[in-house]
Amino acid sequence: MTHSNYSRSLAAAAVFLVVVLALSCALLPRGIALTAVSDISCALLMLSALLAFAGNGLATKGRTRLFWMLQVMGWSLWLSDQLVWIVFDLFFRMKMPAMYPADVLLFQAGAPMLAGLLLRPHLAPSERGGRLGMLDFLLLLFWWLYIYVFFVVCWQYVSPNQGNYDKSFDRLYDCGAIILIIVLAGFWRQTSGRWKKFYGGFALAVLFNAVAFAILNRALEKDLYFTGSWYDIPYTGSFAVFTLLGLAGRDLRPAQEAPRDSRYGSWVASLAMLAVLSLPVIAVSALLDHTIPPEVARFRILLTLGTMFAMAFLIFLKHHRLNQELKRANDVLEEASLTDPLTGIRNRRYFSAMIEADVSQSLRSYVDKHDARTRDLVFYLIDADNFKEINDNYGHDVGDRVLIEMSRRISSAIRHSDVLLRWGGEEFLIVSRYTDRREAEILASRVLTAVGGSPFVLRDPSETLCRTCSIGWAAFPWLTADPENVRYEEVLSLADSGLRRAKQAGKNRAVGILPGDKSPAPIAKDHPHPDRLDVEVLATSGPSLPAKP
Repeated sequence: MTHSNYSRSLAAAAVFLVVVLALSCALLPRGIALTAVSDISCALLMLSALLAFAGNGLATKGRTRLFWMLQVMGWSLWLSDQLVWIVFDLFFRMKMPAMYPADVLLFQAGAPMLAGLLLRPHLAPSERGGRLGMLDFLLLLFWWLYIYVFFVVCWQYVSPNQGNYDKSFDRLYDCGAIILIIVLAGFWRQTSGRWKKFYGGFALAVLFNAVAFAILNRALEKDLYFTGSWYDIPYTGSFAVFTLLGLAGRDLRPAQEAPRDSRYGSWVASLAMLAVLSLPVIAVSALLDHTIPPEVARFRILLTLGTMFAMAFLIFLKHHRLNQELKRANDVLEEASLTDPLTGIRNRRYFSAMIEADVSQSLRSYVDKHDARTRDLVFYLIDADNFKEINDNYGHDVGDRVLIEMSRRISSAIRHSDVLLRWGGEEFLIVSRYTDRREAEILASRVLTAVGGSPFVLRDPSETLCRTCSIGWAAFPWLTADPENVRYEEVLSLADSGLRRAKQAGKNRAVGILPGDKSPAPIAKDHPHPDRLDVEVLATSGPSLPAKP
């Protein structure tokens, strides 16, 4: 069945049930048949509204789905209350208790409905608000239940009093309906188009239902009501209106022109905190109210204390989650600060953060006489050859793609323990850790082959370009016999000198700078002068460029 056929069928069924109820109230005498028709029609209409709202939830996602599912939660509580009513009417065949035990379900049904509206589903969602708002919602829901137990249940079980029970329940229920209508009216003013019509229709449906329930409830309190009386017609008919409203909201989505809502978590959290702060005020009012029985005052104080502990636990969970969110956010920011945004590899800031630890590890390895194959640090400075031509001839977008591909190729040529960094512009730096300087030439050769061994794809597979790189490298410690004589900054400068020599020698090659035979003069720690060091040069040629396609 298509959605349109399903909607028409559900709407027709809702209208049909209202007609059947009206005819039954007019034609059937008071008795079990009339009671059955009235109770079952009401339950089926509540179920139809639930199905309409649930269908909307299944057809959406994100905050909008949560809005519909919270409405479904409210309708589930409402339907549960009606099912309890049916059990008393049809199975026990007894008069409903004056202080109906399932009234709490009817009262609590409004809480998730209001919470769903507070999500403001007409606005584009905030991911953080969605994650953190749930505990605030639980705090508000818990507070709403506390208010009911504080003002109503005490007159139901602690000190039974029919008049106080009826008065307290009616006031709270009316307050809930008024708050719901005010919120809907506010959203009606803020929105336009289909959302404006939906909120307006929702407000009218709530008003219609609240008035019909108030009339029915007053008749029940005055012992004028019986199941199947005319009071049931407008009350039950209001559920048909909700069904039609749910079907009309099927394709509602957050308004595209609305700004992304990042304030939800803060103002719902403020409401939750106000609810928590209201508890001691309410408890003090119970102490100062000398018109209530002592047992009611004690019950209310104990209830408030227990609720405060329970809500404090929820607040603890919320702050724990907030701390986790903050830690994740800091981790993301730190990761972003250490990562090059174009290529996704590490940057110079990461180098500054980690190099001292790597240098210390290398120096300790020499002091402790670790395995010679894992004691060295080797710095490889890599520069893309003739990169300016790519930007000039093909544009910076193509140049960026070449850099990304070049970083990928270099990454594929190094070990997991090595670190590749974007050094700046078209320059990269490899810090090869736990290695042997005698094998440094092998890694340089692998990088040359990885970069220049195959053409770079530019805009599409048919458009390629051959490019190479030049490398300069040097090992730390500079002198194995005196590891602390030359600082790593000087060794890095030597690698840069090797890169310049590779460029001057014709590019597409690696030049390693090694210590010479002469003993170097001591180098001042605050004035590095690598050129004063006696060096040897080890050159490695890159692969021959492939023929152009």
